[in-house]
Amino acid sequence: MDGLCVRFYTQEGMRHQGRPIYDWLFDQARAQGIAGGTAFRAHAGFGRHGLHQDTFFELAGTLPECVEFFAEADRIQTLIQAVSEAGLALPYLSYAVAFGVTGR
Repeated sequence: MDGLCVRFYTQEGMRHQGRPIYDWLFDQARAQGIAGGTAFRAHAGFGRHGLHQDTFFELAGTLPECVEFFAEADRIQTLIQAVSEAGLALPYLSYAVAFGVTGR
């Protein structure tokens, strides 16, 4: 099946409406009929907030995270719109994908 993948870039410890941002994004995706998503914690990253890297002494919760979903294009576009309407300014990327399940 053809669709889109979207990856939202966030920061460890980021919250929206009192909840971890990845949890809020998961609920928004479920509301759009998206079957699942994954949150990844980065080892290091840099961007508009400077350089952050995973070290033994850095325990402040400032590492980059990304939250990724794939589904039909209209569902992903609706998810991106919902995030925008919620007042969040999250960097994201989206790209075309082919997806399915093996063994069927």
